[in-house]
Amino acid sequence: MVTVQEIRRAQRAEGPATVLAIGTANPSNCVDQSTFPDYYFRITNSEHMTDLKEKFKRICEKSTIKTRYMHLTEEYLKENPNVTAYMALSLNARQDIVVVEVPKLGKEAAQKAIKEWGQPKSKITHLVFCTTSGVDMPGADYQLTKLLGLRPSVKRFMMYQQGCFAGGTVLRMAKDLAENNAGARVLVVCSELTAVTFRGPSDTHIDSLIGQAIFGDGAAAVIVGSDPILGVERPLFEMVSTAQTILPNSEGAIDGHLREAGLTFHLLKDVPGLISKNIETSLKEAFEPIGISDWNSIFWIAHPGGPLILDQVEEKLELKPEKLRATRSVLSDYGNMSSACVLFIMDEMRKASAKEGLSTTGEGLEWGVLFGFGPGLTVETVVLHSVNNN
Repeated sequence: MVTVQEIRRAQRAEGPATVLAIGTANPSNCVDQSTFPDYYFRITNSEHMTDLKEKFKRICEKSTIKTRYMHLTEEYLKENPNVTAYMALSLNARQDIVVVEVPKLGKEAAQKAIKEWGQPKSKITHLVFCTTSGVDMPGADYQLTKLLGLRPSVKRFMMYQQGCFAGGTVLRMAKDLAENNAGARVLVVCSELTAVTFRGPSDTHIDSLIGQAIFGDGAAAVIVGSDPILGVERPLFEMVSTAQTILPNSEGAIDGHLREAGLTFHLLKDVPGLISKNIETSLKEAFEPIGISDWNSIFWIAHPGGPLILDQVEEKLELKPEKLRATRSVLSDYGNMSSACVLFIMDEMRKASAKEGLSTTGEGLEWGVLFGFGPGLTVETVVLHSVNNN
């Protein structure tokens, strides 16, 4: 007779969960941040709000963002004035977009990851899909399964309305799935559209303006599995440990509320201060078992909530400027794409490392950290081990 323990041992993988491929995608509509204030106030019929427009210009200038991508075009917004209003009944119009376009953008990113992975898509055993853009049944996970032509038996998990920290959450979930199911190959997709949050300006809701200035559209996909097949799969990053925590005294720091007028965004506390004050605690808990306490000796993949968060984290931990180079580069080129951002940064880092001829995918370093920050205020921490580039 086979024992339960023997069955469990056979079901589990031997090695750590590993990122095996990455793909990213954006809508074709590129927005120039330098001209966006003029466009935004014109398209929302708000040019009479001159003081607010000047404030918005300053926010855009300080964002350090150069370009963003948005599915919403000028043509669409002219035809749907309720979407451009500050608070108008518009949820139906927004849902009509995101229910279709979120899985489609996710498909584009997933196809790139699958192509790089080099294995038939029939070998994908699990799908984790994450979006803050819309809710529907059957969900975006189901739609993506159909769009990609995955097996009907693929084990799906759908995550809605998690926000910016969820790029870390999906990796944590993928790690557990890959390590507890021998031979599992997990397709992880984060797809985000600002079609649910776009709205006109209000002089009583300044934090909404910050959202209009920094958020962009994007999708990212990764393939995660343990025990890579030698000569067939090319491992990029091993996931060593994960953690999630709610920061103390942070209740209400970042809120989002889905209403008839769409998803409203609220910043109610000093988010950069809360993150920078508490980040070292998360680092110590994550790296003490490894014996690392020099935060400049590891590579960094940090969600770019905004430049002020990055500046204060850099100052608090006395990080060298190059530590957040990949994060700042993605923020500059794409803006804040919520959950997808950390996967874009991971992609940027491994590509730059290879291009510069560095020995590992983590900028030549062995150990690194991935941080997701978001509503709650929730922090996701993933300890990464980079793989040799040779």
